[in-house]
Amino acid sequence: MSRSQSILEKIDALDSIEEKITQCLTSAGQALQELAKEKSSQKAAENHTQAFIKNLTAIEKQLSEQINYLTQVSTGHPHEGSSYASAKVLQMGWHRSSQARDRLMELEELRSKYTQVNAQRQQQQQIQQQQQPQPQ
Repeated sequence: MSRSQSILEKIDALDSIEEKITQCLTSAGQALQELAKEKSSQKAAENHTQAFIKNLTAIEKQLSEQINYLTQVSTGHPHEGSSYASAKVLQMGWHRSSQARDRLMELEELRSKYTQVNAQRQQQQQIQQQQQPQPQ
């Protein structure tokens, strides 16, 4: 399953929850309207109440599933479609790579300075040797 499919499935699940919430509110409104009538039908009110409870139960189940998924994602537990752990490993790799690159640059600068100082010393020694009188 690709990552985009997983995302689309999660969006579809949230759309389904939203539809259930709409149905739930509609059922509750219809039950209240029925009870507000002068001659209310107890059977109709009970049917709307049962539909409300059924939708509410479905909403609770689906929301619990989404919350469990989000809990897994946010804590880094392995689960289908999660890229959190991989992204964290990648970020740490970049950080270590950056530190190694910085340290190598420091070492290169030190080597360069050492090479320059060494070259200057050799030049000075050559100059001193040339300036010393040669025995004949």
